Amino acid sequence: MQIQWYPGHMYKARNEIKDILPTIDVIIEVIDARIPFSSQNPMLTALRGDKPCIKVFSKSDLADPGITAQWQAYLEQEHGIKTLAVSIGQPEKIRQLPDLCHKMRPNLSTFEKRLQVLIMGIPNVGKSTLINILANRIIAKTANEPAVTKHQQRINIGNDIILLDTPGMLWPNIENRGSGFRLAITGAIKDTAIDHQEITFVAAEYLLQCYPDALMSRYQLDVLPENEHALLAAIGKNRGCLRAGGIIEMDKAAKILLTELRAGVLGRISLETPAMMEQELAELAIIREQKAAKKMQRKQKFQGNKDSLP
Repeated sequence: MQIQWYPGHMYKARNEIKDILPTIDVIIEVIDARIPFSSQNPMLTALRGDKPCIKVFSKSDLADPGITAQWQAYLEQEHGIKTLAVSIGQPEKIRQLPDLCHKMRPNLSTFEKRLQVLIMGIPNVGKSTLINILANRIIAKTANEPAVTKHQQRINIGNDIILLDTPGMLWPNIENRGSGFRLAITGAIKDTAIDHQEITFVAAEYLLQCYPDALMSRYQLDVLPENEHALLAAIGKNRGCLRAGGIIEMDKAAKILLTELRAGVLGRISLETPAMMEQELAELAIIREQKAAKKMQRKQKFQGNKDSLP
């Protein structure tokens, strides 16, 4: 499955970000602590240049704390990158951001003291909630679904900071198949654009491998199912997802697992690690090389046919 979900306002947001970046002092990118790689925008590195950047790990209360620490150490090796892991239940920690922004631009003159800070993030990552906490009032509309913010906003949050908010933005083509699945699993892509069973099978396979104890405890399993299909069947049976004749409704079982995973009912779970990212990037590089080679072959064949014409 290749997920491509790129509403028009996101295309507009990309262009707006590109236009305003020269006036920006610091960039805050809000990423999902459960999927720090898949939820960061690959266009940002190219767009931001040498602008100071803070990556805020939102929903860190849902993520595996050990893996979050791995990701923070990994990302802070990049020049100019700082990280902060937060959750909605930690407003005081979120309010550390203004001071952190100022520390990243310590040499501004008195005249330039007011910072222009761009905040961005994928849909449904918790960006609007974070803005409301920083502003200490309801500024940004929040909802437990992607693509709520539609327009750019300028918000004075005090502390000599003007915050520029942008719509949640995914990129036009999610090349990495694994990232596409993980974005769908965590709810960054609208459920109407995905196949619940397909993405839940991917989630179930990962959970069986990395978090078997969480599955055994939550669904009161005596024996760990041998594969993802057997896991959903066991969940469906235990939760009464049955049709006439005792047939298990797999779609209902899939929705139960997906809903409970997203809500953190299974425990604190991370869906990717730095090591996974390195492996997937290496695989993606090979795929790109193969595509480029095939494109060159087609081009050469076309040119050869063209040259052979009288």
